Amino acid sequence: MSTPRLADFRRIVVKVGSSLLVDSTAGAVNEAWLASLVDDIAGLHGAKRDVIVVSSGAIALGRSRLRLPKGSLKLEDSQAAASVGQIALARTWAEVLGRHGITAGQVLLTLGDTEERRRYLNARSTIERLLDWRAVPVINENDTVATNEIRYGDNDRLAARVATMASADLLVLLSDVDGLYDQPPGDGHDAKLLSLVPRITPEIEAMAGEAGSDLSRGGMRTKIEAGKIATQAGTHMVIASGRVANPLTAIAGGRCTWFLTPANPVTARKKWIAGSLEPKGILHIDAGAVAALRQGRSLLPAGVKKVEGAFSRGDAVVIRGPDGEIGRGLIAYDAEDAVRIMGKSSADISSILGFEGRVAIVHRDDLVMDRE
Repeated sequence: MSTPRLADFRRIVVKVGSSLLVDSTAGAVNEAWLASLVDDIAGLHGAKRDVIVVSSGAIALGRSRLRLPKGSLKLEDSQAAASVGQIALARTWAEVLGRHGITAGQVLLTLGDTEERRRYLNARSTIERLLDWRAVPVINENDTVATNEIRYGDNDRLAARVATMASADLLVLLSDVDGLYDQPPGDGHDAKLLSLVPRITPEIEAMAGEAGSDLSRGGMRTKIEAGKIATQAGTHMVIASGRVANPLTAIAGGRCTWFLTPANPVTARKKWIAGSLEPKGILHIDAGAVAALRQGRSLLPAGVKKVEGAFSRGDAVVIRGPDGEIGRGLIAYDAEDAVRIMGKSSADISSILGFEGRVAIVHRDDLVMDRE
C-alpha cells in the first residue's frame, strides 16, 4: 500500500494548535515558524489546491495581551480573553497570508453549526464560496460564546468536522509529535513510529497515549478520534510534527503517520452523520446484530444489549459490538424508550410503548459503518 503525498489531494484542511502558534513564554506569535508554514500554504494555493486553516490561539493571545496570570481560567475569563485574542489571531493570519497575495476569511463556529443540519449547510456554503474566490478560510471555535457544555472541546475534532463539512480529501494535524507510535516514546521505550494506518482499529486506539502542553487541550487520543471522524466520512488524515520549519513540506520526508479512508464513497448525508455530529449515547449490540449490519441491514431492538446516555430521537449514537465501535447512526427513539425495547422483538414495540414506533432502532439509511 503506497504512502500518499500532499500533491495527491485537491482540498486540504490544516490544523494549527496554540502550542505551535503561540510562544508560551513570551505570549506572542511564533512569527518565523508561522511564516514558514504560510510559505507552504502559498505553494499549495499556487498549485490550485484549496486550503482551509483551523487555527487555535485566541485564548492564549488574549490572556497575554490582558496580562492574565498563568494557570487555568474561569469560563467567563476564557470567553473574554478569546474576544481580545480573536482579533489578534485574525489580524495575524490576514497579514501573513496577505504577504503572498492571498486573502484570509475568518469563520467562527459553534457546536450547533455542525449539529443542526440547516446551520451546517449554511456554514458549508460560506466556506465553499470563500474557496471559489480563492481565499483561505481561517476557522476557529467561537470561544467567546462556547461553554463547557456546548463546545467541540478541542480543535482536532473541530478540524475533522470542518474537513467533512467542506468535502476535503485530506486533513493535516500539525502536532507536538511526529505521528502515532506503537507505545509512548521516551522513558526508555523502544517506540516505533507508524507510517501508515489503513484503518483505525481498537488496537490503534489503544496506542494513543495522553499527551499535550499547557496551551493545548488535545492529546493523541483526540487526534485518533479526529481520525475516526475524518476517515469514516471519506477524508484521509496525516499527523505530522509542527516543531519544524516548513512543516507541510517536511511531510514528504516521511516522519509522520497517514490514516487512510475506506475506498467506498460516502454520501453527503452520511458524511454529516459520521463526521459532524456529537454522539449523545452508545448502543451495545450482540455479534448477530453486527453481522446483520455488515450485510446492509437496519439495527433492530432485538440486537441491542445495553443502552447508555441521555439522548432524544434523531440524536447521533455510537454503535458498539463485542469488539468495539462499528459505526454511528441517528437513533429512532428517546433514551427511555430505547431502554424499554432493547432486546425485544420489533413486533412487541407497540404493546411495550403504547404507540406504533419504527421497526428499526437505527435505520440503515441513518447508519454509517466504520468500513463504509
